[in-house]
Amino acid sequence: MNAQPRIMVAMSGGVDSSVAAALLVEQGYDVVGAFMKNWDGCDWKRERRDAMRVASVLGIPLHTFDFEREYRARVHAYLVEEYRAGRTPNPDVLCNSEIKFDLLLKATHDLDCAEMATGHYARVRRDGSLTRLLKGVDPKKDQSYFLCRLVQAQLTRTQFPIGALTKIEVRRRARALGLATADKKDSQGLCFVGKVDMALFLKSAIDVRPGKIVTTSGKVVGTHDGVAFYTIGQRKGLGIGTEEPYFVVERRHHTNELVVAHEGDAALYRTEIKAADVQWISGNAPTFPFSCTAQIRYRQQDQNCTIVQKVVGITVTFDEPQRAVAPGQFMVFYDGDELIGSGVINYSHHTMKQDSIILETGEFLALRKKKSSM
Repeated sequence: MNAQPRIMVAMSGGVDSSVAAALLVEQGYDVVGAFMKNWDGCDWKRERRDAMRVASVLGIPLHTFDFEREYRARVHAYLVEEYRAGRTPNPDVLCNSEIKFDLLLKATHDLDCAEMATGHYARVRRDGSLTRLLKGVDPKKDQSYFLCRLVQAQLTRTQFPIGALTKIEVRRRARALGLATADKKDSQGLCFVGKVDMALFLKSAIDVRPGKIVTTSGKVVGTHDGVAFYTIGQRKGLGIGTEEPYFVVERRHHTNELVVAHEGDAALYRTEIKAADVQWISGNAPTFPFSCTAQIRYRQQDQNCTIVQKVVGITVTFDEPQRAVAPGQFMVFYDGDELIGSGVINYSHHTMKQDSIILETGEFLALRKKKSSM
């Protein structure tokens, strides 16, 4: 009889999930591997083959789940719509909340598993009836940002076995166990795009048109291939021949203009962020005013800020101006190492007093909820 309950491990064919499974086997769990096929265009057969090789070494079964239809509807559609609306999406966050920690987590019941584990560099801490989400101990690999939309019902049934390890330690353990994925490179880019260039993918998915590149004062300084191809803060690839480089500060979807400015221009920075429909991990908002830190993009160093509740939503004021805030990206709030909430940067505007960002749970979330209720 096993000392630990049965647990399902999401195995991607990479070293992180491989070691996560191995650690649970060592701890006495009855481990069941699960591989997700999310997109036919990916080299998923090779990834599954690697996962099967690891499962064989560990002596555990591996089940394959085909979520391509759901992935196309929940993640791919979101990506396309966000780019079409002139925003910069983050499909990895949605893949976690909508596919891995929704569909796959529900599949644990089919396999008689009490919990699910993944190879994310993050941690959970049980605090009575509350499950807290914490950063991974390796600051270079922390992936809590990508888990920012998880809720209590998901976190209470989740484990992150490698969250207390560094990447170096993970690879060392994989080599010691003789796992085939020990020296495998980390995956890069979007799975469903495959080997296709992102520009080609966008051209095939949305209507992109060339347009003007203008400065904040309205001066035309060049032409662009389509605003969707550029990100806020981008410097390279603008094709503007000047001694002092320009940076993208705004994508005007309605006029098809790309707005640029030089480094140091106020248009490249924001100090205040207004937020609405923010999601809190605990299910309850903190007591305001609340001082914490925030990240406006993945791997950004934590930025000190203060959150104040307003009649509608909240206002977040940063101690230091934030550079290149991109609409569509997730903004994540932390209290020390604990991730406490998040929102989606929906659009920005300028005021006479200061630059502001409106932060909302994006339109795609409302659209998804509407579809799910049909």
